[in-house]
Amino acid sequence: MMRIATIGFAQKGAERFFSLVRDARVRRVVDVRLRPDSQLSGFAKGRDLAYFLDRLAGVAYHHEPLLAPTPDILTAYKNKKAMGWAEYERRFLALLAERRIERRLRPEDYEDACLLCSEHLPHHCHRRLVVEYLQRHWQLPIRVEHLQ
Repeated sequence: MMRIATIGFAQKGAERFFSLVRDARVRRVVDVRLRPDSQLSGFAKGRDLAYFLDRLAGVAYHHEPLLAPTPDILTAYKNKKAMGWAEYERRFLALLAERRIERRLRPEDYEDACLLCSEHLPHHCHRRLVVEYLQRHWQLPIRVEHLQ
């Protein structure tokens, strides 16, 4: 059975974050954020994260923009009055289908991978939507592990 983990860096210090990743024995962190180098990312800035993951956990890093929301979807969702979770989920899943990620990504690249975003919990985060979409479309047995 294939395994894909997910993690958000919010509400975690660097020690907790890197310990979770290392202890989960992931081989690659796939960054699914729209803006991996945001000033708000702290230790999880994309260009620094690749270095830290390699040195502290022996894990590779890859940013995959195909798995990030568009700026307009993200902005509308962050403005809760413009778009709630149900609409965000609908639009994001439609975007994944439009991008045909199930055909453009290779399952073997996601074996023992960990999808990274900022949200602390996966419930209202697009990383959960991505992994559930892949479960349905790759038609593979995928065990999902949300690292918290």
